[in-house]
Amino acid sequence: MAASVAFMKPPAAYTTNDTFSSSSPVSTNHHETTDSSSFSKSRFEAYNRLQSAVVAFGEKLPIPEIVALGGQSDGKSSLLEALLGFRFNVREVEMGTRRPLILQMVHDPTALDPRCRFQEEDSEEYGRPIVLSAEIADTIKSRTEALLKQTKTAVSSKPIVMRAEYAHCPNLTIIDTPGFVLKAKKGEPESTPEEILSMVISLASPPNRILLFLQQSSVEWCSSLWLDAIRNIDPTFRRTLIVVSKFDNRLKEFTERWEVDRYLSASGYLGEKTHPFFVALPKERTEVSNDEFRKQISQVDSDVLRHLKENVKGGYDEETYKSHIGFGRLRDYLESELQKKYKEATPATLALLEQRCSEVTAQLNILDSKIQATSDVAHLRRSSMSFASSICNHVGALLDGAADPDPEQWGKTTEEEKSECGMGSWPGVISNIKPPNSTMRLYGGAAFERVMHEFRLAAYSVECPTVSRQKVES
Repeated sequence: MAASVAFMKPPAAYTTNDTFSSSSPVSTNHHETTDSSSFSKSRFEAYNRLQSAVVAFGEKLPIPEIVALGGQSDGKSSLLEALLGFRFNVREVEMGTRRPLILQMVHDPTALDPRCRFQEEDSEEYGRPIVLSAEIADTIKSRTEALLKQTKTAVSSKPIVMRAEYAHCPNLTIIDTPGFVLKAKKGEPESTPEEILSMVISLASPPNRILLFLQQSSVEWCSSLWLDAIRNIDPTFRRTLIVVSKFDNRLKEFTERWEVDRYLSASGYLGEKTHPFFVALPKERTEVSNDEFRKQISQVDSDVLRHLKENVKGGYDEETYKSHIGFGRLRDYLESELQKKYKEATPATLALLEQRCSEVTAQLNILDSKIQATSDVAHLRRSSMSFASSICNHVGALLDGAADPDPEQWGKTTEEEKSECGMGSWPGVISNIKPPNSTMRLYGGAAFERVMHEFRLAAYSVECPTVSRQKVES
């Protein structure tokens, strides 16, 4: 952790005037621009390394992150491929249905071909570079299947971490979550949709995460299946970026300017301060080169804007909405927003890391003194007898749920208990079950009584099927 603090420290020339977005005003001083870009890249790399350590060691740090949310067919996977700048058949492996993927994109001008590496399971290290697209997809699929077989579950919240270095991708990190589904696939438990929803809510709830919610343009705001779920997580959409995908499917419905402007404003549904992005991407899934794929993306952006100008009477309000139309605009905004969040969070993150380093150093000093004491056989014997006596004295009290040791340190809340045992929700129960004292940290008998109370609440919430009088009599 000490190493993390070292590489997170900002350079001496760090100022509040750093710029990140490619759409921001360009500095007239070339040296300033180069320094700003260097600071931005260093900060991005530091957060990527910190994120990898967090995943490997199960830590919880308030790192700014973008979390992609949406239904299974709302275009999340296509958007990720567009951001990467190359395809790897991500939709065919259905990575978004079973296990989250942390995608660390690194802009490297020297990487003319994409280089992808996967972080080893339960380790901070990355494996060998992977170049073939098919091998990337196979790795995601095999890792997902292996973990689900090991845990005997249909979905898992344990993420796969993939680092992609490419000359044509932005500096951006996105957590792709399992897509919302209404019905389990054949062979999956019926509770799979509820487990996915519960897991996605858990991933999206931390306030340090930016929510990237995708919904295809054919869905009306008033009938959106998943917008209410996002609203429950972020009621005012303060940290939610809404993206209307497959926007080209909607274009043919617009003939007048007022129709376009009304749709683009999302008036009455999202609030005055919420402005969605409208994106269309290539539909053809034929195998093309990476250069051709990026050209297709750019061409679709141009076609959408041309259609709105030439095929809609009066065009549209360009001054208000042009900055939110097209994949290129969304990409620039995401990169700029994440860099801004990184910069804002740096002081607090450094302070937290330094605190953790101090705590770990103190613990290591205590352990070191204990190790030194083991050379004294008499002292070791006395310590062993004292420890055994202490355990015997506390076993009974612990079973009764005593407050010694400190429950705040050793106890668990209801959500923490569920997370550690891999349980998303009670089978067959849709409503959110919260027993009394669910936010308190308990263990032993008190924790057992609470989970039994939670079981009773879950059982009572299940609606029993109607049984006819004839069936009872027979």
